[in-house]
Formats: sequence, structure tokens, C-alpha cells
Amino acid sequence: MKELNIARAIINKRKEKGVTQEELAGHIGVSSASVSKWETSQSYPDIVLLPQLAAYFNISIDELIGYEPQMTKKDIAALYCKLYEDLSNKPFDEVIAECREAIKKHFSCFPLLLNMGDLLINASAINGDDDMFFAITAEAKALFVRVKTESDDVELVKAALYMEAMCAMILGKPKEVVDLLEKTVVHEQPPEALIATAYHMQGKNKEAETILQVGIYQHILSAFDLLASYIPLAQNDAEQFGEVVKRTLSLVEIFNMKKLHPPQIAFYMSAAQGYLAYQKTEQALDMLEQYAEVVTGGIIGPLKGDSFFNLIDPWLSDPVIEIPATPHKTVNEQLACEIMREPIFDVLRDNPRFQSIVRRLERIC
Repeated sequence: MKELNIARAIINKRKEKGVTQEELAGHIGVSSASVSKWETSQSYPDIVLLPQLAAYFNISIDELIGYEPQMTKKDIAALYCKLYEDLSNKPFDEVIAECREAIKKHFSCFPLLLNMGDLLINASAINGDDDMFFAITAEAKALFVRVKTESDDVELVKAALYMEAMCAMILGKPKEVVDLLEKTVVHEQPPEALIATAYHMQGKNKEAETILQVGIYQHILSAFDLLASYIPLAQNDAEQFGEVVKRTLSLVEIFNMKKLHPPQIAFYMSAAQGYLAYQKTEQALDMLEQYAEVVTGGIIGPLKGDSFFNLIDPWLSDPVIEIPATPHKTVNEQLACEIMREPIFDVLRDNPRFQSIVRRLERIC
């Protein structure tokens, strides 16, 4: 938010209107000396005069005092990325304080609140302090609840509801997650096909292709999220477990998702654990190698399309929650170290392939 600058607003608007300080003073009912002091920032108009001044200049009170409660998407993205990068080289408390200050100044800017809530969760996870993590998660959850209940933007409300449920899960409240999201699981027709048909009928074929590509991309990502959650449950059935792994890997390959967007990191870890439970060491190592490739191979980076998804780049650059192009370096380090922390992989410590994977991960761990 810019500093309040009533003086500049009064000067500019008075000159636009072509009136003198004396004429303005006469209309408002104050002395010309008072107007002069306003314009030189020696004093401010009495609060009861603000509506009269705003009405005289035909502007809002916010515009008169230079208050900008809403930030642009570009400014929100810039702030998010700045604070995210600051986590690498500034004290944690200092970054969190700056985040809270932005929230306080723009408490009615719901896109900002959504982004700052996301940043708080990421920052507390990077910090590594469990008590701090849960406290800040609760703080972020309150922001998501505010967006959900106060915003009239449908997409923001949906995103806030999901983020609120995610916080509830982190805070160990599974029943609350169910209560929040159970009614959102309904059988509905995706709108992309209908919109694309409407575009096609108007001769707007590129728009039709774009909306279909975006829809396909989103549904593939949703499928990965579901499969990653499903695989731990499928481990009780060897045949079903094998099918989940096979079909997920096919989806990764067919749509080139390892290069486009690697949402399958959690899947590779769960698949490796599942294969070990069935004492299938080589298959487990295959999954761990895929995991290491994603974490260390430079795959994570700016999101962009490919030869199939060749129209989605503008959409990817304009998400509801602004995500930095490159994840915080500590996130990659945490992912790299996760294998070393998992007791289930202790049985692989003497395996040459596992040792090679570990050495590869240790370069960034």
C-alpha cells in the first residue's frame, strides 16, 4: 500500500477542476490557510471534511487519501516471489513479519490473502520448527476462512475452501476436512467441452482448442493427486497396487508430465514403499530412481506447455495462487533428504543401486 498522500490528491484535483485555494476553501467552509497547509502536508483535513472534499472532486475517499486496498496480480506475484526468496537470505521472523504487515495493510484484498496464506504454510514448513509450523498453519487457515466467507469471487472461494481443508488436515482434524469437502464431491460435467463447442460454433477455433487443452491439463493433474492418495490404500491388494502403478506411469509417459509438471513425486515415494512391502526390491529402486531424477535433474522449474499443450502458457502464467517459477532451494533439499530419513529404506542401505541414488541426492541434501 502506498503512503497516504492527501496533499498530492488535493493539489492535482484542484488544478484539474481549475479552482484556486480560496475557492476550494470557500466551498468547504475553511480558511485558505487551511487548504494551503493541507497541500504542503503541514496538516490534514478533519475527518468529517473528507466526504465533502471527495464529493467536490467527484472521487472516492480512498482515492482522496491515496489508499489502495487492492493489489494487482502482478504486484501480488512480485511480493510473493520476493518474500519467498527472502526466506533464503533473511531471518525467518523478519520475513514472516513483512508478510503479516502486507496482510494487515491489504486485509480486504482477497487474492493477496490467499497468496500470503500459502506463503505462510510454505515458510513454516521450510523453517523446520514443528510448533511454529502448526501455529502458522492455524494463522494461514484463518486467512483462508476469511477469503471463503467474504469474497464474491467463485474461484477464490473454491481455492480458499481447499486450502482451509488442507490446513485442517495438517492440524490433525480429519473430520473437519470431510465436513468441508464432502459436499464438493459431486458428479458434474466439465464445462470445458461445452465452452469449446460454443467457441467452435462462433468460428473461434483457437479459443476452443485452448480451453480444451487447459481442461485436459487440469484433469490430468487432478488424476495424479488422486492416484498418489490412492496408492497407499491399494497396498493391501497386490494386484490393485500393480495396476495403480502401471496406469500412473503410463499417464506420466503419455502426457510427458515428467517434463511438464512433476506432480508424481509423492507417487514415486509411495510406490517405492509399496514395492518394498511386497519385497520387490528392483521395482522399488526403479521408483526411487525416478524420484531422484525429478528432484535433482532440473525438471522442476517454470511451468510451460509442450508440443501437445501448445496453447496453455498464458493460462499457466496466471494462476489463482502465484507460485514462484523455481521452488525454494530448501524444498528441494528436504525432498532429497526424505529418502535418507525413511526407516523403510534401511533394508536397502547396502544395495549398490540405492547407494548410487543416495549419492545423487546428497549433492543437494
